[in-house]
Amino acid sequence: MNLSFLRPLYDRPGPWVSVYLDATRSNENADHEVQLRWQALREELTGHGADPATLDAVGAAVEQHPYQPGQYGLAIFATAGEVAMLEILSAPPAADEAHHGPLPHAMPLLAQRGEEVPYVRVLADRTGADVEGMSVGGAPRRRTVTGSETFPLRKVHPGGWSHRHYQMAVEEAWKRNASDVAAAAVDLAEAVGAEVIVVGGDVRAVQTFTDRLPRRWQERLVSTDAGSRHAGADEAALDDVTIQAIAEVAERHVREAVDRYGAQRGADGAGTGLADVVTRLQRGQVDTVLLVDDPSSTDMLWIAPDDPTLVAVDESLLRESGARDVQRVRADAALVRAIAGTGANLVLVGPGEAALEHGIGAVLRYADASTAAS
Repeated sequence: MNLSFLRPLYDRPGPWVSVYLDATRSNENADHEVQLRWQALREELTGHGADPATLDAVGAAVEQHPYQPGQYGLAIFATAGEVAMLEILSAPPAADEAHHGPLPHAMPLLAQRGEEVPYVRVLADRTGADVEGMSVGGAPRRRTVTGSETFPLRKVHPGGWSHRHYQMAVEEAWKRNASDVAAAAVDLAEAVGAEVIVVGGDVRAVQTFTDRLPRRWQERLVSTDAGSRHAGADEAALDDVTIQAIAEVAERHVREAVDRYGAQRGADGAGTGLADVVTRLQRGQVDTVLLVDDPSSTDMLWIAPDDPTLVAVDESLLRESGARDVQRVRADAALVRAIAGTGANLVLVGPGEAALEHGIGAVLRYADASTAAS
């Protein structure tokens, strides 16, 4: 999981208010219910010392957020009287929660987002396609592709000597339109860095589209006969195929990270345990942190507010390095800041999914003599 989208948060000083709120509006009293839930969190934050201007900004963001159908939640991060980030959660949080501290509490957001996979989805017929692309942390990009060929597109039975010529012209029109769709899909896939392309719709259009993709993209293709461009068509089956394709890529990412960690650990070249991983983050050695998310954890770390690499398990270690105004914070909040600030990746794993000491380990970019000795 790339955490670069969080970096703007760490460019601003705290204290921070972090709110996770069920924003579902399913009935005529829903607006009132959402406000009641927010008021309960506001009272809690006030008791923890959050300033009124920042709480007012969060309250305004909750009240002014446009209605969305279905169940969903909001993750809101605010400081100094401003909302710095608002993220829509695809499902409500298990419980509304609020935090006030030196750092934004982003781990619940990351746990719900999971391993994001950039993708392109194509819903094709013989006239063109609807193409959608999603980058990591980005907004959906959508476009409608209308093929350059508009006639003839339907095979008929004219009879006589022209029959074969007409049928071949239809086939060529389909192929040219599929080429237009393939070109648009590839452009979008390259723009979003897609790891998978899902194509559904008309069976013949899907096959013709597939044949026109460059080989490197055919290897990332998942095709299905689900979906239709007809008005009112149900896209649930195509949605299911898309979700499954993305989930399989995400699971592969986790397996690959766990395998790399196991191989490095066997060669004494991986970080394991909280203190060791923190030391590697300080040195900029970490490529990927493997972490078991434990919301009940009471682990704490020490940080210096102006440098994400200044993080330690012991206050004296930071002070010896010349850091001032050190602060004690939640370990997961400090780790997320250090991971984002050093350009490392995060992989959340389940308990027992990898041989992690204290639920944390690191795949390293490099190892050196000091690393081996630490």
